[in-house]
Amino acid sequence: MWGLAEHLAGLQLDELRVANWQRSNEGVKRSKQTKAPKPITRPGTKSKRPDKNSPERVARRHAAKRRAAERRTAIARGEIT
Repeated sequence: MWGLAEHLAGLQLDELRVANWQRSNEGVKRSKQTKAPKPITRPGTKSKRPDKNSPERVARRHAAKRRAAERRTAIARGEIT
């Protein structure tokens, strides 16, 4: 978990990134502007999308790979047609 100092530092970095983005897009048509920077993800906060390397997702990925390997070996042996 981040402490107060880390959260404040992250907030300052976010503000600097947005300010630099605004300066770089100054005077440019809206259709030609780059996308706004996303905030730095902070631990302990809910994100919109789940973590791709969470233990549950890693376990599901490994189980799917194991099932696929078992199926390939069964096909090679002729058990499944």
